[in-house]
Amino acid sequence: LLDKQRILEIYLNHVEWGEGIFGAEAAAQHYYRKPAARLTAIEAARLAVMLPRPKYFETHFNSGYLASRANTIAARMRGVEVP
Repeated sequence: LLDKQRILEIYLNHVEWGEGIFGAEAAAQHYYRKPAARLTAIEAARLAVMLPRPKYFETHFNSGYLASRANTIAARMRGVEVP
């Protein structure tokens, strides 16, 4: 009944990004001290990489894996047109 964009929006506004950190806005405020709308591509990519293991990456926020994957995602973001 819901389109893909709405499902993604609901997910990103409810997913846990760390202990007691729920939703993209809360994650942006917690990790970067700014609203989600003001995140850079690399900051948004770092949050995206955290999703499979948010509690792990909360304590390993400066890991090489997180940085490497975020750089890959940010590079791919440049070539995508948002509808």
